[in-house]
Amino acid sequence: MPIQALEPRRLYRQIADQIAALIRRGEFKPGSRLPPERDLAKQLGVSRPSVREALIALEVEGFVEVRIGSGVYVTSAESRRSGGRVGKVALPPDSGPFELIEARRLVESECAAQAARHASAAQVRQMKAALASMRTDGRRNVVPLEGDQRFHECVADASGNSALAMLVRTLWAQRTGPLFLRLERHFDTPALWRSAIAEHEAILAAIESGDPAAARAAMRRHLDMAAKRFKVSFNRN
Repeated sequence: MPIQALEPRRLYRQIADQIAALIRRGEFKPGSRLPPERDLAKQLGVSRPSVREALIALEVEGFVEVRIGSGVYVTSAESRRSGGRVGKVALPPDSGPFELIEARRLVESECAAQAARHASAAQVRQMKAALASMRTDGRRNVVPLEGDQRFHECVADASGNSALAMLVRTLWAQRTGPLFLRLERHFDTPALWRSAIAEHEAILAAIESGDPAAARAAMRRHLDMAAKRFKVSFNRN
């Protein structure tokens, strides 16, 4: 296979661009199955999470179709044109979903610790309302993304640091972008969201009790588990 090894420091975008170029040249035919993720990672000299992000980017752009439990298949040029997605979807140029989760882990863990020190009673009530919204959506089998975002933004606001709150909102703007949401679509289940809601409950309990160390640890665990859910659930080919 005419694939060139990439330097480990390169991001998912370079991987996606190389695979897209091979598809355009006909190295991967429409309807054919791409090599397994582990084989692509080995040939490219990169990590499997980076390949996973690249494949999702290619799906958003219309080059491939990801079929969980089966594999990743090349779409036809006609399908890409009729879909109208190639070149029109604004993807983050320098960060993939796993990098985004890591950034959130670093920033939001400290926000949670500061919120445990500074949150007012009104801010705690706002967190409880956001969590209640998540529970309601979960019972209705609706993805509770709106309540999820409100909860995390409430925690950031309660940190008492407007710069941190602004940074969290910036990260969430990418969190709700097309690449991340497409990746999420491949693993979302009611059971996984129930686990996520329980993790939010632990964060809230630590903030309400005024325990910065416990709040920091609870937020870190939540985002560590989010990363794990993404990695395990997508790679079922």
